[in-house]
Amino acid sequence: MGSEAAVASEVRLTEPEALGNLPAVLQLCVAGKLRCSEKTHRPSAATVRAIADVLVGGDFYPDEPIASFAWPMLLQAGALARLDGARLVVTPKGRKALGQPAHEVICGLWERWPRHAPLDELSRVEQIKGQRSAAALTAAGPRRHAVVAALALCPHDEWIGVDDLFAKMRSAGASPTIARSERGLWKLYLGEPQYGSLGYDGYHDWPILEGRYTLAILFEYAATLGLLDVDYIAPAHARDDFRHMWGADWIDALSRYDGLLGVRRTPLGAYAAGLTATYVPAPPAAVSRTLQVLANFDIVAIDVTQADRIMLDAFATRTSDQVWTLTAASLLAAVDTGRSPSELAAFLDKRAAHGIPSTVSRLLADVAGRAEQVRDLGLLRVIECADPAVAALLARDRTMRGLCSRIGDRHLVLDPASEPKARAALRKLGYPVGPPI
Repeated sequence: MGSEAAVASEVRLTEPEALGNLPAVLQLCVAGKLRCSEKTHRPSAATVRAIADVLVGGDFYPDEPIASFAWPMLLQAGALARLDGARLVVTPKGRKALGQPAHEVICGLWERWPRHAPLDELSRVEQIKGQRSAAALTAAGPRRHAVVAALALCPHDEWIGVDDLFAKMRSAGASPTIARSERGLWKLYLGEPQYGSLGYDGYHDWPILEGRYTLAILFEYAATLGLLDVDYIAPAHARDDFRHMWGADWIDALSRYDGLLGVRRTPLGAYAAGLTATYVPAPPAAVSRTLQVLANFDIVAIDVTQADRIMLDAFATRTSDQVWTLTAASLLAAVDTGRSPSELAAFLDKRAAHGIPSTVSRLLADVAGRAEQVRDLGLLRVIECADPAVAALLARDRTMRGLCSRIGDRHLVLDPASEPKARAALRKLGYPVGPPI
């Protein structure tokens, strides 16, 4: 370690923060505010800023995304959201998670993440170059599981320094081996491939590769999910274990995670690691009833959170800094994006200082009733027949009967899921469909 002892550190108790951050980030996703690269799945800069704005206490560093980067990756790994082009859209599982206990959803994310993470976490240690070289790195999955196992090595309700945790991991055989081989080590480097190669003696010590990878996962994912409390300082000059390496003169830190000094496993972390059979969350804080819902359909919101504003923006039109107006049009638009008036009703019921006026209740009920009158059944394939006789012949066929529905005199509708079977059956009957027009 370097000169961190002379610098005041910051301690973050992450468990209550994570329990509040999960629904807030999911609300952002439901509102269509999150975007990620279609190629790398990484969140955009605007998405990182939007998430940082709703996090309880903000991100760990004001100018270095950690939790705000991790949340979109966790939603994707946990199948709570998926990419539709560049937009991150909530899945049915994600919508269901909004009504589930946050600690159960978090445990599910931690369980799925090692097998479904969208990126190799070492790529977030940008100072280590050459990671894309062929056969340079081991598979990321086993590495993740090795660091996940480190959660059980943390002492009960005690702080442990990260270097002490490194030693325990090595003694327990929980080492996330980074380089695939000695040749792979030579492909990794700082600064310049020839002189800065990590293949040189002393350039690939455990804290440099395995240690930095461990710090990345502990800080970016375990702490974000509330499994570890963290004690940390700014990363610049926090560790000096790489200063002897060629190319290190021009960098302040080997990674954005260098400032992590120590961790303490939380009760939620023990539950997620399977060390305790039950978890009892702390009683939720009393909900602040700061909304005034008026009979003229105005909602006056004073001193509300960013997550509350996202909810109101989804269902109402903002007419001033602190006023939103509900209309049938704004509610119908919300329904068209997959939101439910009952969701807003439950929110207002908890937050309205003087209840919900009957005029507003009737509007919500009317729109909810209208929303149940039509339903999106998804995409279907329409087959046009030359005449009604052919349509009747195909619709009555024993094989085709369960794969299509007849519409009108000359058209059949196929479910996309059954289309391959239907096409095979049509070929067998002597009526190949061919490509769509």
